[in-house]
Amino acid sequence: MTSDNLVELIQTLDAPQHRYCELERYYTGTQQLAFLAPEQRTALGDRLGRMCSNIPRLAVTSLAERLRITGFTGDDQIWSDWLRNDLEIASAAAHREALLFGASYVIVWSDKADNPSATVESAKQVAVITDPATREVTSAVKRWRTKTETHAMAYFPDRIEHWRAKTPGAATAGFDLIEEIPNPLGVVPVVPIVNSDRILGCGASEIDDLAPLCDALNKILADMLVSSEFTGMPRRYATGLIPIEKPLLDSDGLPVLDGNGNPQVELANPLTDDVTRAWIAEDPAAKFGSLPAGDLAGYESAVRILLTQIQAVSALPGSMLGVLADQPTSAEALLAGESGLTSKAEARQQIFGKSWSQVGRLMVAVRNRVQPSNVPEIQVVWCNPGTASTAAEADAAVKYFTSGLLSRRTTLARLGFSADQIEAELAQLEQDAAISADIKFGRYISGLSDR
Repeated sequence: MTSDNLVELIQTLDAPQHRYCELERYYTGTQQLAFLAPEQRTALGDRLGRMCSNIPRLAVTSLAERLRITGFTGDDQIWSDWLRNDLEIASAAAHREALLFGASYVIVWSDKADNPSATVESAKQVAVITDPATREVTSAVKRWRTKTETHAMAYFPDRIEHWRAKTPGAATAGFDLIEEIPNPLGVVPVVPIVNSDRILGCGASEIDDLAPLCDALNKILADMLVSSEFTGMPRRYATGLIPIEKPLLDSDGLPVLDGNGNPQVELANPLTDDVTRAWIAEDPAAKFGSLPAGDLAGYESAVRILLTQIQAVSALPGSMLGVLADQPTSAEALLAGESGLTSKAEARQQIFGKSWSQVGRLMVAVRNRVQPSNVPEIQVVWCNPGTASTAAEADAAVKYFTSGLLSRRTTLARLGFSADQIEAELAQLEQDAAISADIKFGRYISGLSDR
């Protein structure tokens, strides 16, 4: 029998599913055309079913690619656990999910070898309930379906429950408890990664503010294509001509007869529609002419206005949106154009960093078999979210190190080296120094022997 706790968790999971589906359609560029009257939709039919400039995906991926974790401080083995769980790849997916749906999740437990295991989960399968007083996670659920069954894992601070329903589309009823596992961590091993700059409320999607502007942009693009189809080329016309009679044929190519047995005819254009052929007429009263192509410059102005609004809302530089007038002419101009996106990425690093620190503490607690509260503070090391040339980064690193402001280890970390790469580089420097000392000592001994 389904418990009340599981029912509440599943209802929390199901509540935003419609919104997630809508956001996913914007991310994949499969949303319906907006601002389109029903009559126009009926007239167009399937001829213009999809017209989309997929800026929402660009906004999410451009921000997510600047959120790369390069290491941790506070524990020497956590980076090895991180790499073993393929989190250097999965963390990027977690960031994209959080930016798209407003939240993603990481479940930390132990594998068969009792090593820390961390898996990134989608908000479409996982949900949490938090304490309104402390805002700590008090319970969580993960639900997945097979061809014949529906499974749900309910996470609590003291236990983990495995529920199963023998139908593939079970909602809240029909679940039976098949396993209960003790939770020695004392906390819910599910960490939410929430994309929110507010204290209360759920996470927000980066697409929420872009959706109406992208709908307007797609509408203008669709109008431009329809106008181009009908008025984009000059049109020829002729007056003073008499339509010709053309026999009406059935599907077998035979003439269609009326009630008196006479063949039916239909009026047809006496001139060909082939634009490569010339028109001639015997009637001297016939006149020919052409209509100029329609001017589509107004659509370009509308597109530029909408792209400016999208640029302001998303912080995407004009060089990414294809605004040719805003192409940077130097590295400094490129950095200045991306300053808004860089600041946005730095803010997301602070928001997501707290969640990843909690993931690190849980992984250390699982490995050392201790309570997470007894684990020292874990800090996340992020890559530089800005776009800088290799020469500029190297020059800045040399100045930091030679001036004594930063140590060699910290300088390598600022360059984006991972913890393992830093250790390998420092070991190689010690080896090179030892070889250099041996060479100098050998030259010194060789000089004494020559005397």
